[in-house]
Amino acid sequence: MNIPARYCTGYLGDVGTEPPYGTMDFAAWFEVWLGDRWYTFDARNNVPRIGRVLMARGRDACDVALTSTFGPNTLESFRVWTDGVDAA
Repeated sequence: MNIPARYCTGYLGDVGTEPPYGTMDFAAWFEVWLGDRWYTFDARNNVPRIGRVLMARGRDACDVALTSTFGPNTLESFRVWTDGVDAA
């Protein structure tokens, strides 16, 4: 179809969602250039969401690995918060 697209990875919080809130985690989505700008699509959630924290963009998941390690390692802790902010 020759439509420019890019893979996006980052964090998707629970801003704007109804309780009970699910476990927040890393997420992936894609962006497509249509006409005059990039549009975001999320095949996993398939509903409009706000509060995406973009970490990287690339051609595919190999381009934007969240971690690259050599040898044994253990993630001890990782926390991300997202809060809604009123425009006023």
